[in-house]
Amino acid sequence: MKQISTTQQVDLDPSRSSTAGKPRLNDTRENDQSGNDPSKKSTAKKLKAKKYEKKLRQLQGELCKLQEWVKHKGLRVIIVFEGRDAAGKGGTIRALTERVSPRVFRVVALPAPSDREKSQMYLQRYMQHFPAAGEIVIFDRSWYNRAGVEHVMGFCTPEQHKRFLELCPEMERYIVGGGIQLIKVWLEVSDKEQKRRFEARMDDPLRQWKLSPMDLPSRSKWFDYSRARDKMLDATDTKWAPWHILRSDDKKRARLNCIRHILDLISYKKVPRDKVTLPSRSKKRAYDDQATLKGRKFVSERY
Repeated sequence: MKQISTTQQVDLDPSRSSTAGKPRLNDTRENDQSGNDPSKKSTAKKLKAKKYEKKLRQLQGELCKLQEWVKHKGLRVIIVFEGRDAAGKGGTIRALTERVSPRVFRVVALPAPSDREKSQMYLQRYMQHFPAAGEIVIFDRSWYNRAGVEHVMGFCTPEQHKRFLELCPEMERYIVGGGIQLIKVWLEVSDKEQKRRFEARMDDPLRQWKLSPMDLPSRSKWFDYSRARDKMLDATDTKWAPWHILRSDDKKRARLNCIRHILDLISYKKVPRDKVTLPSRSKKRAYDDQATLKGRKFVSERY
């Protein structure tokens, strides 16, 4: 039976970089006795906002170090985020990317395929977004659409679904063999929490845009999605590209645990930086550069 790693509890000491003493990919279940039993859910109290922001800031500082290392070494990394609707993928990706450069951490969230893309090889529209040297590409949903929503909602044939599950592991072996580090994260939300989040979206005008045409049908097809998930994990949880399952009922803890886990998976060191000195402003050809703006249209300062 294949081993599916679950993400570690967040390490509150950000100085623990992923170099010395880093756990192996499949060691998380052994080294963490608190959160890696799939039959048990966390009963920890929710983090207060101030404490969460402090820990998030620390981890984002480590992501900035990782970013410099990726550029310095010319690494290529793909991070795939998958999960049920309302599992928290968007918020986790925002926490991961809000303090780093979008030229290094590049987010790809593709819309439904066009008629032209439907006529292409299935993986073709994803591969054009793969990373070059010095890039981390984050897929907010990916080629695994075929294993999930396309299969459950009937957007692909049973034969296409079966063929995908057969070929995907070999395709990912090719990706990893070509020097790209592939990290796959599955966000696991409970039935009760998904229902609560959907109801919140329906009632809150600031969240209603999150409701897609696929969201409501996904509620009635809960167990169909569960079976699709299980088939996907059975077929594609491989030694060279394992799945990492992240429980996401508690959004804040999930984001922290996810970032810490990714930092542990990618070996990095702090890159020395030259000291920067701000030059003095030159007074050569000086003039009143504010007076020349008089009479222009300004934005009203209402706040």
